[in-house]
Amino acid sequence: MRITDLMIQETMIMDLQATTKDEAIDELIASLNKSGRINDPVLFKEMIYKREAESSTGIGGGIAMPHAKTSAVNEPTVVFAKSKNGLDFAALDDEPAHIFFMIAAPEGAGNTHLRTLAALSRLLIDSDFIAQLMSTDTPAEVSALFDAKQEEAAEKEAAKEKAKAEKAAKAASEAGAAPQQTPGTIVGNENSEDFVVAVTACPTGIAHTFMAEDALKKKAQEMGINIRVETNGSEGAQNVLTADEIARAKGVIIAADKNVEMARFDGKPVLQRPVSDGIRKSEELIRKAVNGDAPIYRSEGGGNVKEDGASANKMSVGSKIYKDLMNGISHMLPFVVGGGILLAISFLIEQLAGEDNPLFQLLQTIGGGTGAFHFLIPVLAGFIAMSIGDRPALMPGMVGGLMAVNSNAGFLGGLAAGFLAGYVVIGLRKLLRGLPKAIDGLKPILLYPVLGLLIVGAISYYVFDPIFGSLNTWLVDALGNLGTGNAVLLGLLLGGMMSIDMGGPFNKAAYTFAIGVFTSSGNTDGAWMAAVMAGGMVPPLAIALASTFFKSKFTEQERKSGLTNYVLGLSFITEGAIPFAAADPLRVLTSCIIGSAVAGGLTQLWSINVPAPHGGIFVAALANHALLFLLAVAIGAVISGLILGLWKKSPTVVK
Repeated sequence: MRITDLMIQETMIMDLQATTKDEAIDELIASLNKSGRINDPVLFKEMIYKREAESSTGIGGGIAMPHAKTSAVNEPTVVFAKSKNGLDFAALDDEPAHIFFMIAAPEGAGNTHLRTLAALSRLLIDSDFIAQLMSTDTPAEVSALFDAKQEEAAEKEAAKEKAKAEKAAKAASEAGAAPQQTPGTIVGNENSEDFVVAVTACPTGIAHTFMAEDALKKKAQEMGINIRVETNGSEGAQNVLTADEIARAKGVIIAADKNVEMARFDGKPVLQRPVSDGIRKSEELIRKAVNGDAPIYRSEGGGNVKEDGASANKMSVGSKIYKDLMNGISHMLPFVVGGGILLAISFLIEQLAGEDNPLFQLLQTIGGGTGAFHFLIPVLAGFIAMSIGDRPALMPGMVGGLMAVNSNAGFLGGLAAGFLAGYVVIGLRKLLRGLPKAIDGLKPILLYPVLGLLIVGAISYYVFDPIFGSLNTWLVDALGNLGTGNAVLLGLLLGGMMSIDMGGPFNKAAYTFAIGVFTSSGNTDGAWMAAVMAGGMVPPLAIALASTFFKSKFTEQERKSGLTNYVLGLSFITEGAIPFAAADPLRVLTSCIIGSAVAGGLTQLWSINVPAPHGGIFVAALANHALLFLLAVAIGAVISGLILGLWKKSPTVVK
């Protein structure tokens, strides 16, 4: 497939009008939407910004490659755009971006499409080619340039493969054996003894993965150093490193923004850097790897190597705790959503047919205390532990969480058990480090599981379960006996927190607190779930209302996106407001926080209880005061929508 099959001329923008990064993203998305290549601009924009949050796609050298892989895409497409004056895209080299490639890939993109996108990424390493792109004036010239460049690259690759095959055949003939195929190509100087291996990977696996691969290969060839690069792209791992290659390598480069298989590098000097460093700092990485200037990686069943000091920003204690907590919550959420929706349906059936109905009992069993909800705290604790101590900590963490459930220590006891298990395994690694190497293999399969489980289980049984059991009982009783004034204040706080960062730590803290009380009360106390659900529904609904009734304050693209937020808001999907908040954080966040706080406070003023942890309007009928719950959400959304609509400035560029 040709690159120009994806980079269609009707979507190209030869004179980008945007002057900021946000405007550029909007203009590129508008081109995709106008051509019918995407079906949900709001979701697509959300995924673009999610990728930008991980690391800037302004790769430097005047190029930006914002990209997303999502169900919002109808057909794989690359939008080419050129800005004469350039704009600040938060590029890695702090230089303005002039050339833009917005890559839209559907979730089910085929291998052919993904390989074509990888080929595009590799072409952009060539500075001469970028200069030629800058001199184009029409979409036809851009297409012709890419076709010629891709044909040239294909001819070079064919010649290289032919030469390699001839060399292998000659060697095999001289040795009297059949030629053997190697899993990948070693690039560099065949006479050099300097050999390094590398792995490149980025979250979406579309662009940066292959640009880093080519940059490392190109630089290694210039330096006369042999290198083998494994890529972890959208098609999975390609050119996988062999055990022999890893053993021969003087050092290992991991240029990745996502997890890669690390245990195979045990005992090797390993550099862990962002994938962007593989593109822009390839020479530095190769030189360090060749010289062994990197920490020695020790697996011991899953320990993590530290990044070298040149790139690692020391994580604060708070950031580390948040990272570990989010790992637990992210793995727990599928159980919350799946079990919660089934529970909500079961409550509806109970109201209509009674508790003896077989379908009610089935859904209660699947979603409730003996089904999905039974795993909430063990999964939370287990994956908090795994984030800290890796795989050996998973089992003791989950058992500690299960003990918390069975002893009524609940959510708080599970949190404590998760963190305990993670740090117990780290302590065991240090404690057992001096044991003979002959029993190293027993550590992950025998010593860590047995000792870790014993220590975590004993502390949970004698310390955590009694303390947190009593504390949890007191907390549930105290919340149940709050006076109206105090309950409203807490409702205001929880509702407002849902809008502070829309899916971030404040949002998750409020939601997790409500889940903790919900599960501790036997899935019957949904007062705080009502507050957080109402607060979380307000932001997208407020965006939808503001873009509907204050049309002049929004671009055409934003108005279309605003319509989608009606559905997202009613479904309790707060993240629908993220693209708008990212574009205008002060006005959007302030407006939404006020409305969400009002909605959360009203649920407590009116003593509303929603016995379901998810679902939005679809579980509103379960509330003891369903109409009042909907009224609280509506009032909060109208307040936020009015504030935003009156406060927001009219767009300076309307496309």
